[in-house]
Amino acid sequence: MALRGRDTELKELRELVDGPEDRGGVLIRGEAGIGKSALVAETAAAASVAGLRVLRTTGAEAEQNLAYAGLHQLLYPVRAGVAELPAPQRDALRTALGLAAGDEPSVFLVGLAVLTLLAEEAAAKPLLLVAEDVHWLDRASADVLAFVARRIENEPIVLVATLRDDAESPLFDAGLAPMALDRLPADAAAELLDSVAPRLAPAVRTRLLAEAAGHPLALVELPAVADLGGLDPVLPLTERLERTFTARVAALPEVTRTALLVAALNETTSLAETLTATGALLRMSAEPEILAPAAEARLIDLSAGTLTFRHPLMRSAIPASATPLDRRNAHLALVHALRDQPDRRAWHQAAATAGPDETVAAELERTAERARFRGGAAAAIAALEQAARLSPDAGCRADRLLRAAGLAVDSGRRETAERLVHAAKPADARRRATASRLLSEFEDGVREDPARVAELAETARSVAADGQHDAAMRILWSAAMRCFWTEPGAAARQALLDVTDRLPIPDDDPRVVAVTAYVAPFERGRAVLEKLRELVARTGADPEVDRYLGSAALQVGAFDLAARFSAAAAPGLRAQGRLGLLPRALTVQAWSRVRLGDLTGAAPAAAEAARFAQETGQPFMHGLATAVQAEIAALRGEHKQAKSLADAAERLGLAAGARPVLATVQLARALTNLGEGRFDDAFADLRRLLDPADPAYQLALRAYCVAELTEAAVRAGRTDALRDVLAELEPLAAKAPSPALHIGLRYARAVLDPSDELFGEALRADLTGWPAERGRVHLAFGEWLRRQRRVVESRTHLRTARETFDALGMAAWAERARRELRGAGESSPNRGPDAREKLTPHELGIAQLAAEGLTNREIGQRLYLSHRTVGTHLHRIFPKLGVSSRADLAGMLKTLEG
Repeated sequence: MALRGRDTELKELRELVDGPEDRGGVLIRGEAGIGKSALVAETAAAASVAGLRVLRTTGAEAEQNLAYAGLHQLLYPVRAGVAELPAPQRDALRTALGLAAGDEPSVFLVGLAVLTLLAEEAAAKPLLLVAEDVHWLDRASADVLAFVARRIENEPIVLVATLRDDAESPLFDAGLAPMALDRLPADAAAELLDSVAPRLAPAVRTRLLAEAAGHPLALVELPAVADLGGLDPVLPLTERLERTFTARVAALPEVTRTALLVAALNETTSLAETLTATGALLRMSAEPEILAPAAEARLIDLSAGTLTFRHPLMRSAIPASATPLDRRNAHLALVHALRDQPDRRAWHQAAATAGPDETVAAELERTAERARFRGGAAAAIAALEQAARLSPDAGCRADRLLRAAGLAVDSGRRETAERLVHAAKPADARRRATASRLLSEFEDGVREDPARVAELAETARSVAADGQHDAAMRILWSAAMRCFWTEPGAAARQALLDVTDRLPIPDDDPRVVAVTAYVAPFERGRAVLEKLRELVARTGADPEVDRYLGSAALQVGAFDLAARFSAAAAPGLRAQGRLGLLPRALTVQAWSRVRLGDLTGAAPAAAEAARFAQETGQPFMHGLATAVQAEIAALRGEHKQAKSLADAAERLGLAAGARPVLATVQLARALTNLGEGRFDDAFADLRRLLDPADPAYQLALRAYCVAELTEAAVRAGRTDALRDVLAELEPLAAKAPSPALHIGLRYARAVLDPSDELFGEALRADLTGWPAERGRVHLAFGEWLRRQRRVVESRTHLRTARETFDALGMAAWAERARRELRGAGESSPNRGPDAREKLTPHELGIAQLAAEGLTNREIGQRLYLSHRTVGTHLHRIFPKLGVSSRADLAGMLKTLEG
């Protein structure tokens, strides 16, 4: 009946399930009782007729604190397929669902397991996934469904989800097509009311139509109250509907009312659990017959051992109308019925406990620990917060709230973490230090006052004085990262170094190396480089260590080491499902490879970093990865795209003053202007990186674009300004053997005061792994030789430069070499785009993995895609490259790389 007036929406959903193999999904939004469930039920019926298999899950308010409860419900019919998953995915999913003990699984690894499982099932028979009331799904299940929703565009899978208006859910931003359900138009509303209450008095009918205002549930339920004169004109519609249900419950026998209260408080639809608890409460044997009156009154449905309420409002209306004592007794009865389910039992114990109770609090703490090991951070946070409420001891209460805040930080929930930290009210130094560290974890301090770095240094000093050296090191690491994203000033940097130096931790500890690199990239650059060269032999042992050592190498201009460390970090972070850290490693890898000239390796890394940073809610990492993409486009001569990407990155970084983002944006713009011959603009772009008052100034990165600055300055006639810049940078080079800085300065000296000796010195330097810089020196040397009328000599250098830039895909620079060669009397064949440049960065990444011999499934595991999606991409890649097999693909890419 509630489908009246929904013809358009129903047609759209039927077309979705009847459509082509690649389908997608829809998110249906609307207020409670608007008819979402009826629409979904009709869609499911249509899907069955169309040959789709239907898997369902429904969020329940009482289950929000049970990690992966919704996912368990969805996957139960296909659980046998879990055994066939790749081992890491299988173990993660089994642990998440509580089917096995294991290491704490990442929600992203669980998501990949679910995607793989569903893709396998869909290969046999297309699937319709139905997720109702996703605003009440436990957060872990909602996160996994959002992960899957973003990746089903190439699968024979339809996802239809329902969400209440004004409610939040991870699925809201998961790429599902929105469908808003409004109230029924007047004619459909009148037709629906007449079908459920055909003999209403005209005055009552008119009033009901006015009061319901097209709300389907109101049109169905309010006539019963109208017959009793129960239409209070003051009540809001939802509360009025709840009273309607309450009035219907009040007319039922007492034992039925008791069973309904127990069922409303129970998290599952298990009829056996409800009857067991009801029997304990009534001190009698409870049989299904006691619920028959409720079924006859259309409040519930009974089938196959399950009890389901016909509308979620009933679950809230029934407990709301009960006395506190009745609710407490019902919870205690469920505690009795759930003896073998400690997590659910603990929640009911807590609900029945009014005051402090350490026994119940401790049980909730154990529940939180089990939830955490299953990967249910939201459930663990809720359990710890409830345990804190029941804690008699103030210290235990604070510790539990701070542990919950730590989990909120790990899962990226800033508002939750801040609320919990403030609620903890830490009184002693240790807890205050923990609270301070937790609040400093988000966004690497980008939005904070830079003075915060000095405060963190003092906090670390205080914590270290208490003997908590590891805690002090964590605080120093947080503060050090702020020195990358913001500029706290020399005094704050020195304060961090002073605390670091006093810690009884070896100088070769990777944490110390990384902190020192972030805080003092030039003053301590020599020592940092020595330690990095020693530590590079240990890569692969710990991906998180490799990640921050990669960042450390970038700070000191060792881009070859930065690329190696970050490349070593990525596989481990992928395998562990740590997609929050993965974009950081990939961005460092891409930034470094671009500087080295490896655009083929940088492009897919930057694209993947941008995608995962956006998905994991890291706007500034997203901005930095996008800025790197702009730099790649500029070097390839794709100037329009470079400008668009740079503008997008600047929007992400400008409001918060994220300095590395803005610095990389200016570098990308300068490269674009150099390519288009606007040398004054390019010089102005790069000059901003060197101005401490400019938001694009970044202490380390400013020193690593000397070659580009030299190009722009010489061609714009700004050599005097360039000499001033070099005078500022030379002292930094005297302190630190930064490879990038020394390469840039050697180039600048040769171009500014050209001579065979200076160019020779630049070429004799160790440029192994820095092909773009070697090509740049050859180009500049050849240009100078031609101007000196040493044409024959110039051709050798110009030819080398052209071949280098062609091989690297740096089209703008290759064209410049061609022009110079023509001026030297030698023509160059026109170069069309090579095979790699015909692919998007995402396609290039897949092609490279396929060329390495990985199967579609293995590629999917690496990139967190289904194997079917990988196959779809390869079907597009092969024709673009003119190949028909993986062997041909491998040969082509190998030839290009050679």
